Amino acid sequence: MIPLEDNFADVLGKAMAGTGLGETTAAKRAGLEAAQVRALLEGRFQEDAARALASALGLRAEALVRLAHGSYRPEVPAPRNLAQVTTAFGGMTVNAYVLWDAESRGAAIFDTGAEAGPILDVVAREQLEVAGIFLTHSHADHIHALAELQGALGVDAWSSQFEPVRGTKTFRPGEVFNAGRHFIRTRHTPGHSAGGTTFVIEGKKIRAAIVGDALFAGSTGGIRGNYAEALQTIQHEILSLPEDTIICPGHGPMTTVGQEKASNPFF
Repeated sequence: MIPLEDNFADVLGKAMAGTGLGETTAAKRAGLEAAQVRALLEGRFQEDAARALASALGLRAEALVRLAHGSYRPEVPAPRNLAQVTTAFGGMTVNAYVLWDAESRGAAIFDTGAEAGPILDVVAREQLEVAGIFLTHSHADHIHALAELQGALGVDAWSSQFEPVRGTKTFRPGEVFNAGRHFIRTRHTPGHSAGGTTFVIEGKKIRAAIVGDALFAGSTGGIRGNYAEALQTIQHEILSLPEDTIICPGHGPMTTVGQEKASNPFF
């Protein structure tokens, strides 16, 4: 399985950044010394201190402890007609996805990752007819191979009207596309970026949400806007989906709505 994108220290750091609390203020609220907070942020786990800081930051302490102990590992059976394609970009890994209809071979690509080759291999192996490329947001690791993919496939690419990417057509929240017999519904999930988009996939044999960097297994993407509002948006637009919906994040392993509602410290 792809490793989790974030560890317990990453989660604490993102929550502190989102709430705007520095080490001293966070320590005071948690009844800790600043040195204890600093140790946690540096990855030195101490359970009592972690629980206190999590509570002060509005995180679920039990979920954070599970993450720290390595006991949270999302389990998602790989759907036959949804491929997660992981490539390396600048010292990290990034995910793109290929979805297709097993009968018509109609397909869609979500984000591009760092290299076009692995995606084109899936398209060739499965003999797919790609309808388009859909971008969750405009950050470089998610669109690096866009021009190469468009050149190879000759298809349109789509990005949010709130975060347009050069060379693409734009969509509004709520628009619906299709790939074979799958419907692709767009939901605006900003926070990590202004036009962050979740693509909700509805089909007879698959129910999934391509979420970009809005949500990771056991964590969230870095939230650059209104922290509380971004968390509420994730709750409303992603975690309100049926619990067996597969969540396909921009980094880390796939998970499900049910597993994140049970185990994500932020929710």
